[in-house]
Amino acid sequence: MLPLARYRFTFRLHAPLRLPDYAGSLLRGQFGASLRRVACMTDAPTCEGCPLRATCPYPAIFETPAPAEHAMQNFSHVPNPYVVEPPAFGTRQIDAGGTLQFGLVLFGRAVAQLPLVSFALQRALEGGLGRERARGVLERIEWQRTDDEPADPWRGTHTFIPIWQPGDAAIAAHDAHLAPPAAAVHTAPARLTLAIHTPMRLQQQGKPLRPAALTPRKLVADLLRRISLLAEFHAGRPGLVADAPALVRHAETLAHQPALRWQDWSRYSSRQQQEMTLGGAIGHWTLEGDLAPLLPWLWLGQWLHVGKNATMGMGGYALQP
Repeated sequence: MLPLARYRFTFRLHAPLRLPDYAGSLLRGQFGASLRRVACMTDAPTCEGCPLRATCPYPAIFETPAPAEHAMQNFSHVPNPYVVEPPAFGTRQIDAGGTLQFGLVLFGRAVAQLPLVSFALQRALEGGLGRERARGVLERIEWQRTDDEPADPWRGTHTFIPIWQPGDAAIAAHDAHLAPPAAAVHTAPARLTLAIHTPMRLQQQGKPLRPAALTPRKLVADLLRRISLLAEFHAGRPGLVADAPALVRHAETLAHQPALRWQDWSRYSSRQQQEMTLGGAIGHWTLEGDLAPLLPWLWLGQWLHVGKNATMGMGGYALQP
C-alpha cells in the first residue's frame, strides 16, 4: 500500500473564465503561488537559505530540494509529490455561475497536507484566476475510491466520494492509500493499451522523443524512475522497485503498436519571461507480450503520470485491457 490519492475540486465561478488550450500550467502556477503565501512564515524572497526550509510544507510539496549526496547518483532535482490534472485539452469558456473542476493527485507525506493544499486552492480562486482574475468559491472536494472488480480488475471502478462541502467543519476521514488490485496481478492480459490523454513528453539527453522514436523500454524506464524517486523522497520507501533494471530489460521483449500524434501547446513562463511551446505524444499505445511483471507499475502510472512536466498533468493515461 502506498500513500496515494486522487481528489477532485469543484469551484463555482463568480465571473467568466477563458481557459487556455491546456490549463495545467495555469492551475499549477496559481496553486504554487498560493501555497507559498499561506505556508511561508518568514516572508523570505526565496526558500534558499531559509532556516525553516527543512520543516516548511511549501518546499516539501512544491519545490522539493534535491539531496546534497546520494548513494546512487547526484540529483539536480527530484520529482514533487503532486500532479495537477486540468480540465480536458482544448480552449474553453466557463460562464459566470459555471463550475471549474480539476483533479489533484497527492503522494507520500503530501497526502497529510490535504487541508493545507485545499486552503491554498481556495485562496487562489478567491484571488482570481487567469487574465480575467475570475474569482470562485470552493463548492466540493471529492476523493476517488478505487474498487477492485474481479471481472475486470484493471479497469475497475473509480467512484468519487464527497469528503468536504461548505458548512463542514473538516475534511471527512478517508483511506488515502492505493495498491494495485490483487486480482489483476494473476490475470494479466497479453495485450494492453495506454490511452494517453495529455501530452506525454519522454526525453532523451534533454530532447523530446517524437512518437516514432518511443519504445516500451523508454516508457518503463522513465516510469520506474519516477515511481522510485517519489517513493524514496516522499514516502520513505527506498528500493520500492527493487528489480528495476530487470524490468527495463523485460520491456524490450514487448511488441508495441503506437497510434500516436504529436500535440503542441503554449504557455507563458513567468520565470523565463517568455512564451514557451511544449508538446508530447497523445493517442493510443498498445503493448503486447508478457505484461505481468510490469502491470503493477503501469497501473500506478495512471495516478502518477510519466515524463516531463508531470506535475502540471502531462503524461496522463488510462489503461484499456
